[in-house]
Amino acid sequence: MTIDSLARLEPHAVPQPISASVRDIDVLTRAVLARLTESAGISDGSEELVAADLKGVVRACAELTIRAMGGGPLPCPAERLENAAGGCARGGIPIDTVLSVVRAVFGVALGQMFARTSPANSRGVLTATAVIVKLSQVCTTAVGKAYVRERRAEAAEQQTAAHTLTSALLSGTSAATAGARELPVAARYFVLALGLAAHPDETLPHLDRQVVARRKLRRVQAELATALAGQALSLLSVDGGTVLVPSTAATDSELDTLVGGLSRAAQTPITVTVVTAAPPDVPAAAHLAHELLDTVQHLGLGPGLYRFTELALQYQLTRPGTARDALETRLTPLDDHPDLLETLRIYIAANLSRVRTARLLNVHPNTVDYRLRRITTLTGFDPAETTGLWYLHSALVARMGRPRPTPLHVPADRVDSDCA
Repeated sequence: MTIDSLARLEPHAVPQPISASVRDIDVLTRAVLARLTESAGISDGSEELVAADLKGVVRACAELTIRAMGGGPLPCPAERLENAAGGCARGGIPIDTVLSVVRAVFGVALGQMFARTSPANSRGVLTATAVIVKLSQVCTTAVGKAYVRERRAEAAEQQTAAHTLTSALLSGTSAATAGARELPVAARYFVLALGLAAHPDETLPHLDRQVVARRKLRRVQAELATALAGQALSLLSVDGGTVLVPSTAATDSELDTLVGGLSRAAQTPITVTVVTAAPPDVPAAAHLAHELLDTVQHLGLGPGLYRFTELALQYQLTRPGTARDALETRLTPLDDHPDLLETLRIYIAANLSRVRTARLLNVHPNTVDYRLRRITTLTGFDPAETTGLWYLHSALVARMGRPRPTPLHVPADRVDSDCA
């Protein structure tokens, strides 16, 4: 039943079941308010404002009830109910509190009606009860619409504030001023650079790749919001991005758990590097974090969380300059022998285990020994000795860490900012 259909009720559909006092909107409003507790689930010392908002809800429902039961026209009281419920939402009143107030109106109305109705008037009781049930649906919908509207407006304001603060922090301009009005600026941040791998479904021909990727991103953002109670600031795309985590929202050791949760939410591996910084240093920290992420990806270290202390050597060896160029030349004699380069890489990754290297290469251990001797002959460095191994490993890191050209592609949809 809609408001219009309620307005078309026959004038005497309920044959005199309600007393004149119940038909009076003011009387019903006062009767309902008398039943409500003073707190009604409200706190923060805003009793006057809250009372006004709740009274507006009660009166709008009372007017709906009286006019519907009497069969009279309804002058858009549902709109007034939505406005009153919107005020409750803005005042921080939980929606279940407002709905309990709505139910209280109908409960009082039915109680007074039953008390004043003759047992012989069963048709009137049934008709009035049916009207109340339908009216309850109308009012519940109106309250729900009001809360959804207010929450959307609040989310938009929050996102705007988050975007402003995130942009200010990452650009290094007026972060304190940007955050003072809406969001607090933390004393220190964990600056995370995220690399999101493609979801397996993104490669399925019968699915829209961008839709799958955006859903992956939404899951990551939702997990950020849940895990950090909405305190993280993020600038993310479907391929990754930057997240700023206030040091008050998580400890360094808790970041491992956070990354694990993000990976499970994304349903795909995530590679993350982290650097800590005070607000003025966030731009430089973000740049460093993404350079570290590039280093991890170029070296093929795999998904997970990496801190700067774990990557300091690799990072330094991969910085452009004459030192890196000189290191790379140590491997030039192996350019015509890809099998030797692969053996060296796996031998180092296997923690210098001949047997494990042979197993990974699917060759005999003696073949590994032969190839290691060939590497010594061609490069002049013996991987079985400390000095030789150090130079060869450093040269390998320097070469693998060099940025590789990537094909041009159309950028995926980007979500500018989010307060997770």
